[in-house]
Amino acid sequence: MAPQSGKLLQGVSAASAEMIEAVRPSVVVIQNEGRGAGAGIIWRADGGILTNHHVVARNRQADIRVQLHDGRTFKAKVTGTHPTLDLAMLRVEATDLPAALVGDSAKLRVGELVFAIGHPLGYLGFVTSGIVSGWGTIKIGDTGQTARFIKSDVRLAPGNSGGPLLNARGEVVGINSMILGGDLSVAIPSEVAAEWLAGQPSRRVKLGVGVQSIKLEPALARITQPQRAAGLLVINVEKGGLADQSEVMVGDVILDVADMPVESGDSFLRALAHISTREATQLRVIRGGALRTLTVKVKAEATENWL
Repeated sequence: MAPQSGKLLQGVSAASAEMIEAVRPSVVVIQNEGRGAGAGIIWRADGGILTNHHVVARNRQADIRVQLHDGRTFKAKVTGTHPTLDLAMLRVEATDLPAALVGDSAKLRVGELVFAIGHPLGYLGFVTSGIVSGWGTIKIGDTGQTARFIKSDVRLAPGNSGGPLLNARGEVVGINSMILGGDLSVAIPSEVAAEWLAGQPSRRVKLGVGVQSIKLEPALARITQPQRAAGLLVINVEKGGLADQSEVMVGDVILDVADMPVESGDSFLRALAHISTREATQLRVIRGGALRTLTVKVKAEATENWL
């Protein structure tokens, strides 16, 4: 092996190890009646935990507890499940939790490197890796609708269920499930999970803006780090709304919401779905040819209008 190749591999290996260490605090143990039953992902800093339906299905009213990476344990309440998608949302009474960074699974490519974190056979925080092998689809009830799932050669075992599938940047792009695929390694895409969560009867964030996707001119794209090809142009701001109070202006181009890249209305909704309703969040925007960061004090309203 050439010296340059060896250095490159060492660099990739070190970056992967650092990424995993950064993500591990967002992965929890789901204990069902005192036994480790699976993994979960801290989806919201204010106590929202995403896992698989089958992890909690048998004993939804039983003593379900969530053990954090730092050893703390909380009693959890099941707030919603979807058996077909094999998803469940739990709630614990905690704040300022290390929520995972959620990526856009729609951008995954076959052959892309992915990682899984879980607790296979009781070994906490174990990591396996592989590549995206392809995509599959499942039917959702009798509606005629379908949803995609991710196939990979990442090795899973009992205890990985409900844990994250990560891309090389440490973003959650899927929720691992051993039920949907049988002996295959499959994951529910993050976009599917976010869409399901958006339909749950919960209090929702309303920023009070209208946006449309635009391609960035080369001069603007060059000032973004990491470089972006598109963003969301603010076309109207609701008077007195959160965005107005936070000095968001018509003509701003939004690049990130709470460190999550947004380039389309769908990605904007997905980002809003993960914002804690008890904390401030940040918007990174382009204004007048320069980057700016705006702080929004988030509150929730019972409304179907997420924007």
